[in-house]
Amino acid sequence: MSTEEPKRSITGGLVGKPISDDRKVSPATAPTAKKVIIKNADMKDDMQKEAVDIAIAAFEKPSVEKDVAEHIKKEFDRRHGPTWHCIVGRNFV
Repeated sequence: MSTEEPKRSITGGLVGKPISDDRKVSPATAPTAKKVIIKNADMKDDMQKEAVDIAIAAFEKPSVEKDVAEHIKKEFDRRHGPTWHCIVGRNFV
């Protein structure tokens, strides 16, 4: 058994061994944080969450904005009946 005192960082936390490369998460497989801001909505909270989940899933596939909007609209039409509208774009304020 070692009588060596554990190493501490400047802030006082214990310093462990570095993680080996085989245990590190690669950038390609690391989950990316999605920041969603709903500025105005007339939907119930559970439906807003559902819309966000559908939108995040639609954006995970490489696609043009038109296809993303079509996926979201079709999914909402299927789940909640027809006449939903969806616009996806980068230049909206």
